[in-house]
Parts: sequence; structure tokens; C-alpha cells
Amino acid sequence: QVQLVESGGGLVQAGGSLRLSCAASGRTFQNNAMGWFRQAPGKERESVATIAWNGVSTFYADSVKGRFTISRDNAKNTVDLQMNSLEPGDTAVYFCAAESIYYRRAVPAQRENAFDYWGQGTQVTVSS
Repeated sequence: QVQLVESGGGLVQAGGSLRLSCAASGRTFQNNAMGWFRQAPGKERESVATIAWNGVSTFYADSVKGRFTISRDNAKNTVDLQMNSLEPGDTAVYFCAAESIYYRRAVPAQRENAFDYWGQGTQVTVSS
């Protein structure tokens, strides 16, 4: 059974930092893209950042560019999201995701519908 388990969410003041981690088990994703998505109350889930299989190519939503950094460790089957300069608008449930379709694709998938494995989510709340 494949599982993605997120950790690291919590409550932080605006301007603060959090690091989210996601550990995958049940299969390896070392040849596929992984990513982070988020869903705020009353809004649709959106892409935050995705990373190619080898960590070379990344995608960031415009709203987080320069503040968030995605990274992965294929030996550990993990993907992390370092979030700095957090804003109240970053408040959401953050989901880890992995896709199994595109083998060693140079550019990581960006859209939600390309990812077929999902974690349960972790809450991030940024207070003003």
C-alpha cells in the first residue's frame, strides 16, 4: 500500500518560517515528479511547487516564488517544502503528491490532475 505522510505543519506568525516534510512508502518515486499543493477554506486546491525526478527542475506558483523552496531526497523517498516569509494568505491545508506516469521527465508536472498519489494533508496557519 502506497502512503504519503506529511509533517511539519502548525501555527506561525506572519514573517515566520515552517518546513514541511513528506515521506513516501510502499513504492519509490525516484523516477517521477513530486510536489506540494494547498487548499484554503472555500477555495480550490492549487499547485504550490513541484520538482522533477532528479531535483534539477522545479516549478513554483507565482505567489510563493522567492519565499518557498522545494527539495527531495530520493534515497529517503522524501520531499520537503521550506516556507519562509509566510503570509496570512498562505494559510491552507498543504498536501504532498507524487505522480507515477511520467518516467524521468525533465520538466515536472504542475497540474493537480497529473498526480495520482496524495497525502492526507497538514494544516498551516499564519497569523497576522
